[in-house]
Amino acid sequence: MNDKSIGLRSERGAVLVAVMLCTGLVAIDANIIATAVPSIVKDLGGFTEFPWLFSIYLLAQAVSVPIYGKLNDLFGRKPVILFGVGLFLAGSILCGVAWSMAALIAFRVVQGLGAGAIMPTTITIVGDLYSVRERAQVQGYVASVWGIASVAGPGLGGVFSEWVSWRWIFLVNIPLCLLAGLMIMRRFHERVDRGRPSIDYWGSLLLATGVGLVILGVLEGGQAWAWGSPAGLAVLGGGVLALVAFVAVERRVAEPVLPLWMFRRRLLVSSGLMAVAVGAILLGLSSYLPTYVQEVLGEGPLVAGFSLGALTLGWPIAASRSGRVYLRFGFRACALIGATLVVIGALLLLFLDQNSSVYEVGGFGLIIGLGMGLTASPTLIAAQSSVGWGERGVVTAGNVFLRSVGSAVGVAVFGAIANATIGAGSVEPARLTLAVHRICLCVAVLAVVMVALAALMPAAANRALTEVPAE
Repeated sequence: MNDKSIGLRSERGAVLVAVMLCTGLVAIDANIIATAVPSIVKDLGGFTEFPWLFSIYLLAQAVSVPIYGKLNDLFGRKPVILFGVGLFLAGSILCGVAWSMAALIAFRVVQGLGAGAIMPTTITIVGDLYSVRERAQVQGYVASVWGIASVAGPGLGGVFSEWVSWRWIFLVNIPLCLLAGLMIMRRFHERVDRGRPSIDYWGSLLLATGVGLVILGVLEGGQAWAWGSPAGLAVLGGGVLALVAFVAVERRVAEPVLPLWMFRRRLLVSSGLMAVAVGAILLGLSSYLPTYVQEVLGEGPLVAGFSLGALTLGWPIAASRSGRVYLRFGFRACALIGATLVVIGALLLLFLDQNSSVYEVGGFGLIIGLGMGLTASPTLIAAQSSVGWGERGVVTAGNVFLRSVGSAVGVAVFGAIANATIGAGSVEPARLTLAVHRICLCVAVLAVVMVALAALMPAAANRALTEVPAE
């Protein structure tokens, strides 16, 4: 298999629309349930279990991403993304007819497993169809889908649950999945010499088990059980042991699901660690900035969404224009500029207090979003461009996977900081402001780490910039 495996008959515009539609499905379903929780609980009960609707979706998606990435390289992108869309469609139908909270949680697993196939495959397809010169703008289009979804998702959930039924949050995916699948089947063509690929079953099982237990321990630690409790230690310890066994297996198999050579290449390591920081920063700010605007500044939910909307607006704008920066100055310089902007924006957030305006929050968030756009997309493009077709799927999936891990860790760490600062009582503006300051200080530290990682990117990353035609 080589870079010519994608047939020239693929209609790139139609495929890009299908890719963006698939991405939108995954992005919206990650947060559309937020405003529909009261309606769901009223209908199905199970108030104490509803947080699992979010965490189980994230967990299933994160665990399966590396496995689908390897399948992309073994069998091609088209069968994997069609399988993911089909699984997501089945999960959506099942969620729409769920008869209990337990059933809904179980069906969210199916949705998450479908999303785990869609996420890395769509980004890999973009890397296959577009040259390095074109990818920045195209990745900006894809990033804009995430920005729109993060703002529109909760609003759509509220509209469906209030005016129709919360079940249509899931059932509306049916025509969208069918449309996306049909466009991919008819417009996307690839020529893959599959041969007789060897599937790493044991490695896949150990990786899914280990990562699942570790992320579960991080997500539920301090909530479902105490960090130092027997249950907490057993979950985290079991995850670590499974990952140790996974490394031992990967050293011996012919086609490892997550090749260990990825951890010996400086470009892939630095870009992967930056993805962890990006995931943590995004989750931290998106979780607590809107709360600060409502509880401290006294604004409504719509205005609070503006603070997050400014951040998500800056990201796709900068990502779509980042090509001009890295084509002129290189990937490392582009990432350094972006990470520095994130540091500046995070430090400005430390000046927020009870007398600040929502425009300040939005302006500072916009700076961080611009920095993210100049960091996340170019480093992913650099990682993709450093390998051939047969390795691009697993490299892309590794980056997406590490961002998911960063999000999970960020949820746990920032939540622990907020809980320790605010306490168990009612939310006081002064204490919430202090909690936000501490979270923003952590964001600034992560941004400084991103600057250091960008500086460590090898100069060899710029060799891909000599590539002009689409692959």
